[in-house]
Amino acid sequence: MAAIAFVALALFLPTTVSASDPSTHHQNHQPRTVDVQLLAINDFHGNLQPPGGSGGRIGSAANDAACTASPTTCVLAGGFAYLADDIKDLEATNPRRTLIVSAGDNIGGTPLISAAFHDEPTIEALNQIGLDVSAVGNHEFDEGVDELLRIQYGGCHPVDGCDTGHRYRGARFDLLAANVVYKSNGRPILPAYSIENVGGVKIGFIGLTLEGTPLIVSANGIQTVNFLDEATTINAAARDLRRRGVNTIVVLLHEGGFQSVSTNPDTIDTCTGMSGAVVDIVHQLHPSISMVISGHTHTAYNCLLPNSADTPIPVSSASSFGRLVTDIDMTINKSTGKPASISVDNKIVFRDDQDAQAASLVSYYETAVAPIANVVVGSITADITSTANAAGESALGDVIADAQLAYTQTAGADLAFMNPGGIRASLTAGQISGGEAVGEITYGEAFAVQPFNNLVTTQDMTGAQIKAVLEQQWAACTPPGRSGGATVILQVSAGFTYHYDSTQPCGSRILNMMLGATPIDPSATYQVTANNFLADGGDSFPAFTAGTNRVYAPAFDIDALAAYLDANTPPGVAPGPQNRITKDA
Repeated sequence: MAAIAFVALALFLPTTVSASDPSTHHQNHQPRTVDVQLLAINDFHGNLQPPGGSGGRIGSAANDAACTASPTTCVLAGGFAYLADDIKDLEATNPRRTLIVSAGDNIGGTPLISAAFHDEPTIEALNQIGLDVSAVGNHEFDEGVDELLRIQYGGCHPVDGCDTGHRYRGARFDLLAANVVYKSNGRPILPAYSIENVGGVKIGFIGLTLEGTPLIVSANGIQTVNFLDEATTINAAARDLRRRGVNTIVVLLHEGGFQSVSTNPDTIDTCTGMSGAVVDIVHQLHPSISMVISGHTHTAYNCLLPNSADTPIPVSSASSFGRLVTDIDMTINKSTGKPASISVDNKIVFRDDQDAQAASLVSYYETAVAPIANVVVGSITADITSTANAAGESALGDVIADAQLAYTQTAGADLAFMNPGGIRASLTAGQISGGEAVGEITYGEAFAVQPFNNLVTTQDMTGAQIKAVLEQQWAACTPPGRSGGATVILQVSAGFTYHYDSTQPCGSRILNMMLGATPIDPSATYQVTANNFLADGGDSFPAFTAGTNRVYAPAFDIDALAAYLDANTPPGVAPGPQNRITKDA
């Protein structure tokens, strides 16, 4: 989709901003401007192979076949070899140096091909395409601060060593973490910004993650750091950059927003009904900020949003999983060092031509992971999806909660909870990953569902504490409020049921909690299973931390799911009934 140029900076339209500036004209044939290209991605999440299911489509369709049959509304997209080829093609359109940037979540929540090797394959891939600079996202903290520093600087994993067949030498690009500071001294764990010189002009990049990161990653690995307010951090870093003579400033922000329309090939470059945290953050930014490249919400948009001076600046997001790349063309005035114009265009990464070197890297890791990924762990009788019903309950959420309950019943567990955000894919009977039969599920397919390697925990909770947890499913009912204002309906195991009325005041929404045929007793103690992320208060459920006598199962949540699939094959696991949670109409 071609960028649309316009002149008046005050217009509130996506795609291009420009300013009338006589110094942009050539005098005596001496160039007074520099053309700079930025290519941006976000939320790649280690998708070296073409992502599957809805995560591999731009546009809504029942399945890949339906998507292919309707190319005007849905296309298959993504895959590292295709992304690498498109980046090379786009670079070739720019006579000067192209800078490749990311707004974070390059790693974490990744498919097994990357996760099995602690995401070193993804960093190698990003090194290969020449990524220059990246923000950290929340998922860069999935294994904690120390592991993130190893990802940047290299070295063998402290437990698994150099298990990729060669020594890991780190990221050849800068990871930026402006708002992640050590509690001990207030200094960022990684640089706040980087400065690139292109054609005699300086471009500053400020990188940061969302302030709410502690609410959505495991607490164990981030005990030494604080996460600061995004806008305040950006403005402070921008002030420092201006002192260094940098007047083109690009923010790589791992926080985002949403359009009010669904993503399809016609809406990747629009900005319809924009909402979300990024809108408020941009509105607080100093006018020296040139543009914001955002992420986190896995959506596509191409906006002009007002800064603190109510002047619109470009704000973009390239969906997720390498399905889009944002092509940004800047013309920078050499006299002022400021952009004279910025053109932004989200481009779909079609699955047509592959880059040979990138395809070779993917093939190497496919071979390396195959002995693990292609092991059949069980079977299903039909597709088991993460799509929630009107009450917020999904068939796959039921199955995962049942799996964790079954895994811990020998420890006395009575019920289990699962956070829906931890379910990253559906189980599809017809997906064939390694030559298995229809309905069989491989370890790699199961891992795609739960890729975080959370530990399974069981702890004592009273009936009143269980109710307090469930009352925090609404953002308005959990301090300090869930990021994005989302409602998060926890998935529950068989035998536990409840009813809710979201129109009631906070603290009075959960009704009729039952365990089997017996009402939950507020003063009685129950054994409650959850992953350690939830048990530590993740996803804004601090009431979980009131539990006592915590016991860790000797394995990860993916092991519980694999064991459940195996134990129920034959005949295979059926979709969950989605009848455990009910609500008032």
